[in-house]
Amino acid sequence: MQILCYAIFSISLLLFHNTNTIVLVQALTSPSDIAALRAFKASIKPSSIAPWSCLASWNFTTDPCSLPRRTSFICGLTCTPDSKAINQITLDPSGYSGTLTPQISRLTQLTTLDLSDNNFFGSIPSSISSLSNLQTLTLRSNFFSGPIPPSITTLKSLQSLDFSHNSLSGYLPNSMNSLAKLRRLDLSFNSLAGSIPKLPPNLLELAIKANSLSGPLQKQNFEGMNQLEVVELSDNALTGTLESWFFSLPSLQQVNLANNTFTAAQISGPHPDSGGIGSRSNLVALDLGFNRIQGYAPANLASFPALSFLSLRYNALRGAIPLEYGQIKSIRRLFLDGNFFLGKPPPGLVASTEVTGSLGDNCLQECPRSSQLCSPAQKPISVCKRAYSGRPTPIPVVG
Repeated sequence: MQILCYAIFSISLLLFHNTNTIVLVQALTSPSDIAALRAFKASIKPSSIAPWSCLASWNFTTDPCSLPRRTSFICGLTCTPDSKAINQITLDPSGYSGTLTPQISRLTQLTTLDLSDNNFFGSIPSSISSLSNLQTLTLRSNFFSGPIPPSITTLKSLQSLDFSHNSLSGYLPNSMNSLAKLRRLDLSFNSLAGSIPKLPPNLLELAIKANSLSGPLQKQNFEGMNQLEVVELSDNALTGTLESWFFSLPSLQQVNLANNTFTAAQISGPHPDSGGIGSRSNLVALDLGFNRIQGYAPANLASFPALSFLSLRYNALRGAIPLEYGQIKSIRRLFLDGNFFLGKPPPGLVASTEVTGSLGDNCLQECPRSSQLCSPAQKPISVCKRAYSGRPTPIPVVG
């Protein structure tokens, strides 16, 4: 009898065996995690769960972490190595529609939560702050609304946060800088308002494109961001002067501040004895187009050795195009159209076969029609005369 019981127990544990693998199937997933998964699925409309989708396989007659997963829980989650807890939820983009249950907070071992490209709606529950091990939080391309819960800034392990393409509103949490491990932040395409607060110090990528952010970029809010490589803040209502400290951030590679209301830009020149900002900069792309920047084009941009894309289009710049722009060896795309530049364009530009872009819609003389850069046509003379009548003192763009 004792031998028979032992044999039955052994069979109940042994699920799969071959020459390389022995997999044990004892039900180990914690009841708390199972309850959280049930609540998660229950908060999603059954009509939005397609038969072929991951959630359709979440059949709770089987332990979620048991292996092999032939018919149940075949995708959408992973478990810790000891099969006691759920550590990842990564849903397929199947059009799931529903809310994110506050019970998600019970999955305390969760490191990844990715619900992207579905139809989730409602608010982001503040209880999500209980997920202290969370490293990746991706809710991109859904219909979440309401504010970003301030409690989210307590997620000290978070490395990537993507809430882009939703309907979030309100202000950015003031304590964003407490997310010390955060490397990537994308809140683009929402309805967020207010100014940019002090940011996480170790960010590599900052993207808050297409919102309603306002106010200037303040130095104290970017303090210590020596690793920041990508800044995407276009299509907002940011104002004021772009000061030289911003272009001095040592790791900047791509900057897009187009479609805001900046009125001036200060770009310091290099120091001959030390090489200066330009000579040690990694800046590859700079887009300041469609703002209200006045004054003269900053000649010192020519000293940025890696700069290959530059757009100053549709501002209120005047005077001559700096001759230095014709000497930027790295430049491949240059857009200066839609300003009030006058005189002759730099010969190095119009003669180049490697540079594309536009110098059109300005007040230039002798821009050869044979050059692709001289399209579209220049402004009518009457418009240029009005722009320069009385020659008011321009607000300088330091360069």
